[in-house]
Amino acid sequence: MKTEALAVGNFLTESENKLVVDVRSPVEFAKGHMPGAINIPLFDDMERAEIGTLYKAKGKEEAIMRGLEIVSPKLTEYIKQTTNKTQNTRVMVYCFRGGMRSNSFGWLLNTAGLQSQILEGGYKAYRNHVLKQFERPYKLMLLGGATGSGKTEILKNLKGQVPFLDLEGLAHHKGSAFGGIGQAAQLPQQLFENNFYNDLKLIDASKSFLVEDESMSIGYNKIPYAFWLQMKQAPIIKIRVPFDLRVIRLVNEYGKEDVEKLKQSVKNISQQLGPNNTKDCLQWLDEGKLADVASITLKYYDKAYEYNHTKKDKKIILQVETDTADSVINAEKVKRIFTEYGKH
Repeated sequence: MKTEALAVGNFLTESENKLVVDVRSPVEFAKGHMPGAINIPLFDDMERAEIGTLYKAKGKEEAIMRGLEIVSPKLTEYIKQTTNKTQNTRVMVYCFRGGMRSNSFGWLLNTAGLQSQILEGGYKAYRNHVLKQFERPYKLMLLGGATGSGKTEILKNLKGQVPFLDLEGLAHHKGSAFGGIGQAAQLPQQLFENNFYNDLKLIDASKSFLVEDESMSIGYNKIPYAFWLQMKQAPIIKIRVPFDLRVIRLVNEYGKEDVEKLKQSVKNISQQLGPNNTKDCLQWLDEGKLADVASITLKYYDKAYEYNHTKKDKKIILQVETDTADSVINAEKVKRIFTEYGKH
């Protein structure tokens, strides 16, 4: 049976609720892959390097023969790994360019009684598709507010009521110098973008949705530039929570974290804080005076936030005044503004 090759759009549609197998090497898979795909590498990293070197030195035929020598003893294991992961007879397969690796693996599955479909153009075509989606026009509205305003919690309380995209959740980072503390390790940029696209495609692009106001970089993950340009022009719902309440929120949020990690974060912004403030913050962390540390760092972040707003030339800023840090109450205030503005 000939293996059917599908264009990327059809491949993604057909992949719903089916096993997707990435047959590239482990290092390729780790750098970036389709969300939900499993890795059954046709060649491991060393084998792939060997074949690549042979291809350049002696040509395609020599490389193919060596590839067959490597793969032949593994054929039964490939089938076992695949069938152990799914009871569906249809399996989706891709390699880097949709060439020999995916076609060979697809042929093997077909021979074993499964039905394989491969991705035309491979992972490269998928990546091109992903990046183009960020260029589409979206009806964005940003949720803004100074550090400690509880924007992430507000979004969580809006789940099921207002559509939103959780960029900090995708990046495993809260955006500030302290943002990686207590979070899972950040993903490689390609995986961040692939997961970003996966969430974005679930949102109705014809309707407004919320995105937290972010810098282009969230930790070391970067928002795709085309999407970032749209964020720069989007209206902002800016929640204004009193300073003292934001201090309390930060103390509650970071109070149980490792002191040495907090110290390192302070050192990371020492140039901005200045030597005296940095020295005081490090001493206060040793003394458990977390409110004092939060107060000093918040003053720095407030200045930086306001400065960034003046640079971004935001067209519309919708102010939300509040006298509470309660995320449920503040979510209702944000929802009201979002709903009213969305009618225009």
